[in-house]
Amino acid sequence: MKKIAIYYQNKKWEYPVGTPLLQVTKEIASEPADQGDVLLARIGGRLYELPSPLEESMDGQELHFITSLQKDGRRAYRRSVLFMMQKALDQICPGEDLDISVHHSPDHGYVCRIVRTGQETDADHEMEYPDSLWKGTVTEEFLEALKKQMMHLVEQDLPFQKKTIRTRDAERLFHERHLIDKEKLLHYRVASHINVYDLDGYIDYYYGYMVPSTGYLGVFELQKFDDGFVLRVPYKDAKAAAPFSPSAKYYAVLKESEQWGESMGIPTVGALNDMIAKGNTRDLILMQEAFMEQKIGTLAEQIVSEGNKKFIMIAGPSSSGKTTFSYRLSAQLRARGVHPYPIALDDYYLDRDVIPLDEYGEKDFESITALDIQQFNRDMVALLAGDTIELPSFNFKTGKREYRGRQLSLGEKDVLVIEGIHGLNDLMSAAIAPEYKFKIYISALTQLRVDECNPLSTTDGRLIRRIVRDSRTRGTSAKDTIAMWDSVRRGEEKNIFPFQEQADVIFNSALIYEMAVLKLYAQPQLLAIDRDCPEYVEAKRLLKLLDYFLPMSPEDICNNSILREFIGGSCLPV
Repeated sequence: MKKIAIYYQNKKWEYPVGTPLLQVTKEIASEPADQGDVLLARIGGRLYELPSPLEESMDGQELHFITSLQKDGRRAYRRSVLFMMQKALDQICPGEDLDISVHHSPDHGYVCRIVRTGQETDADHEMEYPDSLWKGTVTEEFLEALKKQMMHLVEQDLPFQKKTIRTRDAERLFHERHLIDKEKLLHYRVASHINVYDLDGYIDYYYGYMVPSTGYLGVFELQKFDDGFVLRVPYKDAKAAAPFSPSAKYYAVLKESEQWGESMGIPTVGALNDMIAKGNTRDLILMQEAFMEQKIGTLAEQIVSEGNKKFIMIAGPSSSGKTTFSYRLSAQLRARGVHPYPIALDDYYLDRDVIPLDEYGEKDFESITALDIQQFNRDMVALLAGDTIELPSFNFKTGKREYRGRQLSLGEKDVLVIEGIHGLNDLMSAAIAPEYKFKIYISALTQLRVDECNPLSTTDGRLIRRIVRDSRTRGTSAKDTIAMWDSVRRGEEKNIFPFQEQADVIFNSALIYEMAVLKLYAQPQLLAIDRDCPEYVEAKRLLKLLDYFLPMSPEDICNNSILREFIGGSCLPV
């Protein structure tokens, strides 16, 4: 039998064609124990599940193992646990048409609810199944039984078996199981066949790679939360489920946004595709933009009604639409007789040659210590005292702060609209009394779900926004944007997310239709990434995600929309 060579940690290994990667993993993988189990492999710019056989095309390629604490490994673990949980539910409530609906993922937990997929009500169900564990609400007893069954599946070490079936057969399968969202989604798939997974006779579709078997999934927790429960899985510690203590304000906004999407009849990608296919995109855009303008107007009214707010501090993660939001909020404030003046915290950067270094010896532009905190506080206190100051401007070409004669003083009806990643950190504005500050956290908290079991990642939404914007405004390729994204995310987790609960208001800038529009711009850029690039794996994953959306023309999007900040055509200086 023909053998092929693969390289792992600078050593050559030879195996017969057809050898399962799982066997290779067990024989040669030497990943650190604290990184968790090896769940996937990457060869030649592609991800492979471990049951996959070695192929001739892999000959001479470098082999990398993906563990449960790496991004793709975490995703595979989460998908697989959700699948196992659905199988366990089917076993403890057989024949009862119950399904697990997965909604948000605040603070590394996945908010789940139990839904009935058939037509009968819970009252009808109780008459038919008087001994059922499910009584229409999540109880500790129910969660204990569900977890016990899941652990039983872990002990059985059952394989996740990939099968290729015709797309129309999958539609029929999900129709029979009353999984309407999955059925709708597949209705718009162009491919004639899709891959599904079979777990001991239970078939489902999960949009990505799975772990080899249930034996890998022994670390998870189920916790009652809100009107459902939370699935907790490992994040930074492979041996423990991540703790769950979400921001109450953040979760409230997530839930409100999802409820709005449901009230509009667009809870999932399949429902959005229905709207696009029927030609109702203009109404959809008008409806979404009206809702957003109403929210911004209500926010402006709240600021004005409090009377003494002079410093509106705005912060949020990358590609949240902070600049457009600031201008639109300012317009609403002007309409109420208030005069807003924009200030960018970036103009208070220290000169580049004195920027502090991070743990890698690189200049840490994301740290609050990269800003001249003392000068900012002196300027703000002077303004509050009625003095006139000269505002700085940071020259990003020379790396130095400059003064160009920009004079500013605060009148009775004036407010400052201050935008920057550290806007919510009290250290940034320590000299300003709290009663003069109004803090706003903004992020694109996507309200759509792919289907019943798969919420759309808010992080993916922001990354796709950034790919489109950076290509248009900075000439940055999708490859380079993806390459720097992990660093951006680390900065957000350190400098932005810990302060979101300190905000007076959390504002959701996500547009329910935006992925269908962004697809037109992002897809060609992602396709341009070469297969040999390290970023190809992530590009392929994003392309697969975009493939679920029907494309939508941007022509009816108003010129002050937050989406215009990314695709172009804005009437605002963004």
